[in-house]
Amino acid sequence: MASTHRAPIEEHPDLMELRARHDRAAATPRAQTVEALAMLTGLYLAASPWIVGFNGFTTLAVTNLIAGIAYMLLLGGLGNSYERTHSMAWAAAVIGIWTCVAPWVVAGDVAHTRSITSNLITGVIATLLALVAASAARDDDTDRRGSGARRPMPGTY
Repeated sequence: MASTHRAPIEEHPDLMELRARHDRAAATPRAQTVEALAMLTGLYLAASPWIVGFNGFTTLAVTNLIAGIAYMLLLGGLGNSYERTHSMAWAAAVIGIWTCVAPWVVAGDVAHTRSITSNLITGVIATLLALVAASAARDDDTDRRGSGARRPMPGTY
């Protein structure tokens, strides 16, 4: 019985090319801009109860603090984990949508003009940034090849 030596999966050429593509995509000005804006948006969302003035440790203040920190964790580290950006960005988009509806959903009397305005604007910006981040890897792949066509897998015709 002959044994064959197989290289570890980390050394597979397709996987190495995929990681190189993600590294290139993370180094683009667009990805860096999205990352910086996402960090600022998450930071503002977390601090908005104290900035806007609905900070009485109401349910909305705690919700915004948790959602802002989660948003920063999901989209703030795009440069370090760009290959997982697609799924993380969809989760961040859900946080953005939640931010928009939170003033009416959380318990207590928290739906005031300041909190509604702050959450709606921040939620829309957070959702848009997350959608841009989700589309970044696909756009990089399309732009680099000059068309939307995918390469066939090695060994297929």
